[in-house]
Amino acid sequence: MGLTNALLLGGVATAQKIVFEEYDLDNGMHVILHHDATAPVVITSVMYHVGSKDENPDKTGFAHFFEHLLFEGTKNIKRGEWFKIVSSNGGINNANTSDDRTYYYEVFPSNNLELAIWMESERLMHPVINQIGVDTQNGVIKEEKNSRYDNQPYGKILPIVKENMFKNHPYRWSTIGSMEHLDTATLEDFKAFHQKFYTPNNAVLVVAGDFEKNQTKEWIEKYFGPIAKGEVFKRQTHVEEPITQTIKATYEDPNIQIPMVVASYRTPSMKTRDARVLDFISSYLSDGKSSKLYKKIVDEKKIALQIGAVGFSQEDYGMYILYGLPMGTHTTEDLLHEIDEEIVKIQTDLISEKDYQKLQNQFENQYVNNNSNVEGIAENLAKYYLLYGDINLINTEIDLYHSISREEIREVAKKYLNPNQRLILDYVPTIETALN
Repeated sequence: MGLTNALLLGGVATAQKIVFEEYDLDNGMHVILHHDATAPVVITSVMYHVGSKDENPDKTGFAHFFEHLLFEGTKNIKRGEWFKIVSSNGGINNANTSDDRTYYYEVFPSNNLELAIWMESERLMHPVINQIGVDTQNGVIKEEKNSRYDNQPYGKILPIVKENMFKNHPYRWSTIGSMEHLDTATLEDFKAFHQKFYTPNNAVLVVAGDFEKNQTKEWIEKYFGPIAKGEVFKRQTHVEEPITQTIKATYEDPNIQIPMVVASYRTPSMKTRDARVLDFISSYLSDGKSSKLYKKIVDEKKIALQIGAVGFSQEDYGMYILYGLPMGTHTTEDLLHEIDEEIVKIQTDLISEKDYQKLQNQFENQYVNNNSNVEGIAENLAKYYLLYGDINLINTEIDLYHSISREEIREVAKKYLNPNQRLILDYVPTIETALN
């Protein structure tokens, strides 16, 4: 089947079904193939079921550390050569880490598929984990933390929200982890973490694009087949008690001059129906300049410089984080009052048919855009298999959104978005910054 075909019918995008084949290697690695001859490119990706939530509370940052470290080199790829090999063969590559998983991928011209499969098998089978690489990446990650968190205005919002929203679950620490933990970790600590989680039976391999299927299967068996199966481990389950009283916190940021109010609600696993209803609510309230909160608070009443939200959908729990910057003499309390008014409206009245149809159209278009290129399809196939346990959601999840009713939106808002179920974070300038 070709690449997702988006057609605009009455302003709503429709998508063709994503066709794929899946099977397991003897070592437990799951393989997914998606053929698409639209362009002469192919993506090879591996998603490992390891993220920051799998770390020891006293040794955080390891999953993100390995996202960097596993580009250092392998038994057959010299240190510093990885990116040179990719670029000299017309490819691009990258990786990213979340609380739940780590994802690596290469995009090459189709005639370099064997190279891509070999490189990813090398990363898994023969990585070089030594002190030189550890020390190098430690410096890289410190720079990343400084630029993205420590010296970035409002850069600490997410870490502060997480540490207040979660008391028991590993989501309570940031993906980048603690620099002190990384500084004091031994080479043996890193090797033990790698041995546990970076195994074929804790990963999914996706090949998507223009390739010949039988040849591709032969290469996969040749390069990934000999890798030994890892030890099977039981993944820990962490349960959070419901939030029943408003959590209040304050954080002083020396990089800002305007205070921000943050209201964060804990939400259920992204695999639940309620999480998808909350996606609708988030979009309705705070997605873009046509959302209810932006139009009311920024455009009409002009009491905020900015209003918005971030939805974190994750494997175990999620968060719905609303934030606002007051304008002029208005206060963060004023913004919170306006936000709460709109939430109460959703909890009390059904949203209009017009707004409901707009949501359906938005999510239909979003679904098509997410599957509009081979890179997006590859990542979604891996994600739905590894994190959701249902790979066919790549074709059926939009039907779940279509089935959400206006009544359900009202009931879910009543269930999760109450003042006693949230964190209120006053994110303020330091006294010295405010005086300046």
